[in-house]
Amino acid sequence: MRYKLFGRSGLRVSEFCLGTMTFGKEWGWGADKAECRKIFDAFTDAGGNFIDTANRYTEGTSEKYIGDFLSKTRDKYVISTKYTLNTRKNDPNSAGNHRKNMILSLEASLNRLKTDYIDVYWVHAWDFLTPIDEVMRALDDMVTTGKILYIGISDTPAWIVARANTIAELNSWSRFVGLQIEFSLIQRSPERELLPMAEHMNISITPWAVLGGGILTGKYSEDNNKPKRFDGNDQRLTIQNMKIAHSVVELSKEIDKPPSQIAINWVRQKSYNMVPIIGVRTVDQLKNNVESLQWELTQEELEWLDEISSIELGFPHDYLEKEFVRDLVYGGTYDDIIKPPCKGTR
Repeated sequence: MRYKLFGRSGLRVSEFCLGTMTFGKEWGWGADKAECRKIFDAFTDAGGNFIDTANRYTEGTSEKYIGDFLSKTRDKYVISTKYTLNTRKNDPNSAGNHRKNMILSLEASLNRLKTDYIDVYWVHAWDFLTPIDEVMRALDDMVTTGKILYIGISDTPAWIVARANTIAELNSWSRFVGLQIEFSLIQRSPERELLPMAEHMNISITPWAVLGGGILTGKYSEDNNKPKRFDGNDQRLTIQNMKIAHSVVELSKEIDKPPSQIAINWVRQKSYNMVPIIGVRTVDQLKNNVESLQWELTQEELEWLDEISSIELGFPHDYLEKEFVRDLVYGGTYDDIIKPPCKGTR
């Protein structure tokens, strides 16, 4: 694995981030401690240094395992964890983005991780109640104390992220350098607002569910175009998504590469700022995913995957790309203008 600068910072992170939502069996589908150790060691042996967890993953077990695994080598890793989700039921202040929950959650995470600082601390999800300036000032205070080094935000509308970073910039506070979102061949809606915003503001993207919850591994479409189970509970199991998954399987046969690696490479080749989160339950799954770094999709293959999974960007994007609108906006000279290499432009 090679390394990338994380957003608008000097922090170096590995090309993949190890997701640890599967560390622990409390939720009924994770791995035991022995297998988690193997996964952690295999990721490290491959050059990985970026670990992602959260205070609520497997009810705290994920952070505890990571704390045990770090041992005496803590400083070589970039550890990221999150706050926001509730830690006590029926207590309104044990959840949310506000300062009280942030401080209490951070202290608890530090204890479980057996460390005195977090490299990247994430707002896990936006609560639409806490003022943006309260969140940004509180995070900056934690950076000032040295308990966190960098900040990121997850599962939040683009306009909030943009406004938050603008407020922080005007006040010389720490700005978000990372954005965590769901993004894959079957979930491309972030292309409407989130990805252009992140590119323009030089925010690194750590996409989760890059395999579409397993749909893009081919396990549901090896022999036909229907999943082996369809109980209506998983919103990803749609007819359109299964068509995309089937197409990925067909491409895998043509180029002799696993469907999972095709799906991962489509995401990671989208932008320099992409640092996919790889969540696995076995060490073999991890090794298979890491092998995708040894090759790349061709431009033709990327364009074909774009086409079979395309979405409508909607207003105003599609409207502004209409020929008659461009003619009005640019006076018929759009094709004659040399475009600057500005992030966020299309």
